[in-house]
Amino acid sequence: MPKVRTRVLVIDDSASVRQTMTSILEQDPELEVMATASDPFAAAKIIQQTLPDVITLDVEMPRMDGITFLRKLMSQCPIPVVMCSSLTEEGSETLLQAMEAGAVDVILKPQIGVADHLVEHHLEICDVVKGAARARVRGRPSRIVAKVEPQAKLTADVMLPPPTNRAMSRTTEKVVCLGASTGGTEAIRQVLTALPANAPGMVIVQHMPESFTKAFAKRLDGLCEVGVKEAEHGDPVLRGHVLIAPGGRHMLLERQGARYHVAIKDGPLVSRHRPSVDVLFRSAARAAGSNAIGVIMTGMGDDGARGMLEMKQAGGRTIAQDEATSIVFGMPKEAIARGGAERVAPLGSIARELLQAAAA
Repeated sequence: MPKVRTRVLVIDDSASVRQTMTSILEQDPELEVMATASDPFAAAKIIQQTLPDVITLDVEMPRMDGITFLRKLMSQCPIPVVMCSSLTEEGSETLLQAMEAGAVDVILKPQIGVADHLVEHHLEICDVVKGAARARVRGRPSRIVAKVEPQAKLTADVMLPPPTNRAMSRTTEKVVCLGASTGGTEAIRQVLTALPANAPGMVIVQHMPESFTKAFAKRLDGLCEVGVKEAEHGDPVLRGHVLIAPGGRHMLLERQGARYHVAIKDGPLVSRHRPSVDVLFRSAARAAGSNAIGVIMTGMGDDGARGMLEMKQAGGRTIAQDEATSIVFGMPKEAIARGGAERVAPLGSIARELLQAAAA
């Protein structure tokens, strides 16, 4: 029986970007570009004839901008959408609006050398599109697509050794480590806005490109009682504060006496990501042991599954988001299957669950 390929509609006003995206996506055996369009009006005509499984959508286009088209699409015919925009602060703010409007993920591109940049990041682009294909979009069931065995992935071993079995003494403070990917921006917002101002210190890895994390943290800081910022090397982990790993760099939890801080490091992709949830979780198992609380939420793939098991084995409390509320039930599913999740909870209960774990 032939494998079903995910049908992608590429919408971009640049002919070179349409050509490059088509070439990249067509190289993946799970994907096929069913059509391209230079603007939303041309795309609408295509959608009327054949529904794609995923749309890649540029933000700045003639006749109608991408955000307006996204809102119309989600109200009339929900389809998983991956937004594309320039690597600028303004572009990042716009993309945050797109995520709130229903986009499931983002692909960022520079203002110059776009084609070369896209080719360089071809694996990440294909992963983002395949993750979107499995996403639940406002009640639209995810489509079952063929699964091809992924290429070999590096583990957290390339960044730091596994945790030792020595017992960790308890301190007066707990630390929460959270990891997410596809659908995670809105899921994280829901968790953080439910936390009180004196919540335990938290460190977060959300798979997203460079420049996006700073705008994401700034947006959350304006919505939450806890303070939120993009992490910098050496930042302390403090009660009532949340640190988000910068895009393109790994974040590790480190301990000095009874205090925690983060280390921001370069390094190879781990579980095909940088920052990697596995790297953060392993560092938490090593540095915090039973003082750590691990939370894994919506996302494609298995990043964080190994690290969550290591956290649990080191005495930490662990929580996974349930299938019903996950946009993509990939990372939580793998963590549960490996035995790393002590608790499985719906998105709306995760804030309460982690607060209870911290108080225990």
